[in-house]
Amino acid sequence: MRELSALPAGEPVPSPCNAVCRVSEATGLCEGCLRTLDEIAAWGGLDDTGKRTVWQRLAVRAGEEPL
Repeated sequence: MRELSALPAGEPVPSPCNAVCRVSEATGLCEGCLRTLDEIAAWGGLDDTGKRTVWQRLAVRAGEEPL
Protein backbone atom coordinates (compact mmCIF):
# COMPACT_ATOMS: atom_id res chain seq x y z
CA MET A 1 0.00 0.00 0.00
CA ARG A 2 3.00 2.27 0.27
CA GLU A 3 3.08 2.93 -3.48
CA LEU A 4 0.04 5.22 -3.14
CA SER A 5 2.17 7.81 -1.33
CA ALA A 6 4.40 8.02 -4.42
CA LEU A 7 1.45 8.67 -6.75
CA PRO A 8 1.95 12.01 -8.50
CA ALA A 9 -0.68 14.66 -7.86
CA GLY A 10 -3.38 14.56 -10.50
CA GLU A 11 -2.95 10.85 -11.23
CA PRO A 12 -6.12 8.80 -10.72
CA VAL A 13 -6.11 6.83 -7.47
CA PRO A 14 -6.01 3.10 -8.30
CA SER A 15 -8.50 0.61 -6.94
CA PRO A 16 -7.20 -1.60 -4.13
CA CYS A 17 -8.96 -4.61 -5.71
CA ASN A 18 -6.57 -7.48 -6.36
CA ALA A 19 -9.17 -9.94 -7.74
CA VAL A 20 -9.40 -11.97 -4.51
CA CYS A 21 -13.06 -11.14 -3.93
CA ARG A 22 -14.19 -13.03 -0.87
CA VAL A 23 -15.88 -11.38 2.12
CA SER A 24 -15.08 -12.79 5.53
CA GLU A 25 -18.19 -13.54 7.58
CA ALA A 26 -16.18 -12.87 10.75
CA THR A 27 -14.91 -9.40 9.82
CA GLY A 28 -17.18 -8.24 6.99
CA LEU A 29 -14.05 -7.30 5.04
CA CYS A 30 -12.96 -8.48 1.62
CA GLU A 31 -10.11 -10.92 2.21
CA GLY A 32 -8.28 -9.58 -0.85
CA CYS A 33 -8.40 -5.82 -0.41
CA LEU A 34 -9.68 -5.37 3.17
CA ARG A 35 -12.54 -3.10 2.10
CA THR A 36 -16.07 -3.29 3.48
CA LEU A 37 -18.94 -3.98 1.10
CA ASP A 38 -20.01 -0.34 1.48
CA GLU A 39 -16.51 0.84 0.49
CA ILE A 40 -16.48 -1.48 -2.52
CA ALA A 41 -19.93 -0.31 -3.64
CA ALA A 42 -19.05 3.38 -3.20
CA TRP A 43 -15.62 3.26 -4.88
CA GLY A 44 -16.72 4.26 -8.39
CA GLY A 45 -18.51 7.35 -7.11
CA LEU A 46 -15.73 8.61 -4.84
CA ASP A 47 -13.47 11.49 -5.78
CA ASP A 48 -9.71 11.09 -5.32
CA THR A 49 -9.87 12.49 -1.78
CA GLY A 50 -12.46 9.87 -0.85
CA LYS A 51 -10.41 7.12 -2.46
CA ARG A 52 -7.29 8.20 -0.57
CA THR A 53 -9.33 8.10 2.64
CA VAL A 54 -10.29 4.49 1.90
CA TRP A 55 -6.63 3.67 1.23
CA GLN A 56 -5.72 5.18 4.62
CA ARG A 57 -8.30 2.97 6.33
CA LEU A 58 -6.88 -0.05 4.52
CA ALA A 59 -3.39 0.76 5.75
CA VAL A 60 -4.68 0.86 9.33
CA ARG A 61 -6.52 -2.44 8.85
CA ALA A 62 -3.37 -4.01 7.44
CA GLY A 63 -1.36 -2.77 10.43
CA GLU A 64 0.63 -0.20 8.45
CA GLU A 65 1.14 3.48 9.11
CA PRO A 66 -1.58 5.52 7.37
CA LEU A 67 -0.37 7.14 4.16
